[in-house]
Amino acid sequence: MTPKSDAAQSLVGDVRALTPPPGTHPLVGGIDAELVDAKHSISGQIPLAIGLVVVTTFVLLFLFTGSVVQPLRALALNAITLVATLGIMTRIFQDGHLSSLLGFTAQPMEMSMTVLMFCIVFGLSMDYEVFVTSRIKELHAPGEDTESAVTNGLGHTGRIVTAAACLLAVSFFAFGTAKLSFMQMFGLGSGLAILIDAVAIRGVLVPAAMRLLGDSAWYAPGFLRRFHGRFGLSESAPESAAEPEPAVSRG
Repeated sequence: MTPKSDAAQSLVGDVRALTPPPGTHPLVGGIDAELVDAKHSISGQIPLAIGLVVVTTFVLLFLFTGSVVQPLRALALNAITLVATLGIMTRIFQDGHLSSLLGFTAQPMEMSMTVLMFCIVFGLSMDYEVFVTSRIKELHAPGEDTESAVTNGLGHTGRIVTAAACLLAVSFFAFGTAKLSFMQMFGLGSGLAILIDAVAIRGVLVPAAMRLLGDSAWYAPGFLRRFHGRFGLSESAPESAAEPEPAVSRG
């Protein structure tokens, strides 16, 4: 039976389901049992972790943009990046494509390394998201229409984001030279995810989504607009605070 295969993991569950003789407490060990236990431990906390990330991202992007649509759009596009990366990594490392080139044996992906890779990629993607969205919002706030703000905003930030993503991707690709398959997966997966996000997501899907949404991309209910007006985050200081106090003439 192939180690770490579905059949091996199923066998671990079947053995543990057996009723042991009275007075005995048998334990099941080995790499397959460790994999089953690791997957169970990690998957039990994933919903909580995802919930915290989604809520935190939504709140911070709302405070920054004043829109409830922009955080949802950002989360949806980031999910596309993660799903695309997972599909590519599954085809390479689990199905065995490019195994002869990279020098590894196909096997189920290391779950802990997969979760770590996704957390890092999500954080970097949101970093690019804030960078691009801040420029678009900066142009839209004074009254520029959404289509023009997106075009000019991406024109100012697109090359910077792409160049930064390429440099960071090369750093991650360096992990692909390791002889350990989980390190190769982490490096190649992170590097590809960053390139997908910077080129396909920021360069294609973000302007397409913003164009389809139009002015509704900046929608927020009235009470949330008032909340943002009081507690929202801004790159610039309010004009009243920025203006110097007039000098007092002393006669």
